[in-house]
Formats: sequence, C-alpha cells, structure tokens
Amino acid sequence: MIEPLVLVLAASLLDLAFGDPDYRLHPVRIIGDWSLLLERLLFALGWNGRAGGILHWLLVVTGALGLWWGVHLGLTWLHPMLAVLWDLYLAYSLLCLRGLAEQGGRVLKTLDDLPLAREHMRLLVGRDTEPLQRDGMVRAAIESLAENLTDAVLTPLWALCLFGLPGLILVKAVSTLDSMVGYKTDRYCQFGWAGARSDDLAHWLPARLSVILIALAAAILRLHPLLALRSAWRNHAMLPSPNSGWSEAACAGALRVRLLGSVWRHGKLINDRYLGDPDWPADLGAADLRRAIALIAVCTLLALGAGLMLMAWSCRIGAQC
Repeated sequence: MIEPLVLVLAASLLDLAFGDPDYRLHPVRIIGDWSLLLERLLFALGWNGRAGGILHWLLVVTGALGLWWGVHLGLTWLHPMLAVLWDLYLAYSLLCLRGLAEQGGRVLKTLDDLPLAREHMRLLVGRDTEPLQRDGMVRAAIESLAENLTDAVLTPLWALCLFGLPGLILVKAVSTLDSMVGYKTDRYCQFGWAGARSDDLAHWLPARLSVILIALAAAILRLHPLLALRSAWRNHAMLPSPNSGWSEAACAGALRVRLLGSVWRHGKLINDRYLGDPDWPADLGAADLRRAIALIAVCTLLALGAGLMLMAWSCRIGAQC
C-alpha cells in the first residue's frame, strides 16, 4: 500500500498541475448514479421517509467504500503497483485544489459577455442567474468560491490527510448525497435528512477553521485579515447554512466588500440584505473577483501545507510510540 504522505503529495501535485478530470466515469458521477438508482428503488418500494433515507445513505456510502476496496484487493492480487495506481487515481480525482480558481477564472474572463458569464455561473451557484448584472455576477462568484473553499477543498483534503483514502471517499460520498437529496422539498424533506445532516457534520470544523486560513491568506496578500476575523464572527449567521456563513463572511471582510444583496431562486426573492459593513462597496468588478481568486488560491496552498504538517507530526508521534 502506498505511504499516506506520498499519496497526498502525489495526488495534490497531479490536481494542481492538471485540475479535476472531466469525463463520464468520474468517481463522483458514479456515486451520483448509484445514489439515483437506489433512490428510485426505495421510492418504488415505499421507503421514502426518514428510515428510507438513512438506508439510502448507508447503501451509497458502503457501496462507494466497497467498490474502492474491492477493486483495490483485486488489483493487489494482480500486481501491487496496480493497486497503488488505483488509489492515486481516486485521490487525484476526488481532490479539488485547482478547480475553484479555474471556475472563478472562467467567470472573470467572460464578465464583459454577461450571457456567457451567466452560463459559467450556473455551474457554480444554485440561484437564478438571469437577474444577475455585472456587480451581482461578481458577488455571486465570490460567494461561491468562499463557500466551496470548505466543501470542495478543506474537508476532502484534510479527510485524506487524517483518515486516508477511506476518509476522502466518505466525505465525497456524503457531499454528493447532500447535493442530490439534501433539499427541504416535499420529496426530500424526510428522505434527505441523513444526507443533509451528515454533510453539515462533516464540514462543521473545517468551516470554522477556514476563517483562520482566510485571515492568514489575507495577511500574506496584504488585504484585511482583522476584518476577516471580525466579519466572520459578526455575520456568519446571516446565511441559513450552519457552515457556509463562516467562510463567506470571512472572505467579505478579507476583501472589504459586501456580498449577497438580491438573491433569486426559482423566480422568488429569497434575500435582499447585504453581508458586510454598510460602508464597504457592493458594486464589484473584475479587480475584486481577481483578488478573491488569489485569496482562495493562497488558502488552498495553506490548507495543503497544514495537512502535510499534521500528517508529518502524526507520523513522528507514531514512530515514537
């Protein structure tokens, strides 16, 4: 089996160099297809309540872990190096160290073409993009980068560092479940309970630690680290999610800008308040998005460094024991 530190380093370098691979048989898509198949089966059997949702959660997670381990054992029998390459492939595919900056960069490049920018925004946000003008587009992009810093970068990366590949697979399966069934709709209010609550739990600590990373990155970039800390403490509860408000409020303070504003979803206005101090600008442009992308990129590198140091420290403690 590949050494954990080598696995993290190799997978991270591959992701930073090439980004997230996009193809039909991506592991996250396979988990999503498995989730959808089980959901349809359980609903057909009448298991559409909370108990059915818990069973669905167990089947999706154990299925993802079982597929990895089964293939790993089979490849080990053929040749140990094949199992090493399988583990590396999965770790590389499930990490997302470069993807956020790339997505933000696509929006940045198309800001002068609002219809095209809205197409890119649909890949980042769940809100209606048609009402967004240039300033709203920038605010929405920064909010998405800040929220996904926790969900897409910190939690998976640190899960891999602390718990190895099973930890990474677990949190990606949980995140996939939340994105598919974790909605407060008539269909998923009960069935999606396990997916939504487990996702909240998985990201609880990384979301709060993200504030420290954002403040450190802001200091490195000579932005506003103290405002990041203050804004996170004061404004994190403005968002309904128990986790996403921490990184979004911290990013608003680090950049000294106001976020949110008018947010429409399915034709309904769900928010009209701004996140941030009244004297901070809300009419944002390309320069603000560029600073946000740089902030997220530095946070990602700091998170990788923190994870590697934690692994090295754990290895040292283990060797002494």
